Amino acid sequence: MKFDTMGLDNALLKSLKDYIDTFDNKENNIISILHYAQDIFGYLPKELQVYIARLTNLPASRINGIVTFYSFFNENKMGKFKVDVCLGTACFVKGSEEIMKAFKDELSVDGDGLSEDGLFNVNSIRCVGACGIGPVVRVNDKIYGHVEVSDVKEIIKAHRNELATEEN
Repeated sequence: MKFDTMGLDNALLKSLKDYIDTFDNKENNIISILHYAQDIFGYLPKELQVYIARLTNLPASRINGIVTFYSFFNENKMGKFKVDVCLGTACFVKGSEEIMKAFKDELSVDGDGLSEDGLFNVNSIRCVGACGIGPVVRVNDKIYGHVEVSDVKEIIKAHRNELATEEN
């Protein structure tokens, strides 16, 4: 069976197919399948979702519904650093909208929230459960509290430095 995979890596597609084939009940294991696919491709573009749908005999709309429902799945390429700015009520009234704008401006993000250099993704989230220290920004697993617009450049710089340290 041939699918239009729009330039996705054939070796990775084979690995994914082999993984899917290990399940007798593919529908009951769809979350595991999607996690595996995201782990090897880095994200779940529409073409990959259709490929998974066909191999699992599930409607593509169902696959897309799962991918878009759960926040741990990404339809767009992801940078090394995922910047989540809380726009929940407590953070919003303390200025998180301006913080979001500062991250987007400083990183020159595109329509999908990916920075110009491909290292950062900037997204909004509704709540991280840390309202008392809002506005809150989460970069990967690190939480920053009481963030101000003036902190944005320093947060970005810290993560760029972290990357430079890893590379050396």
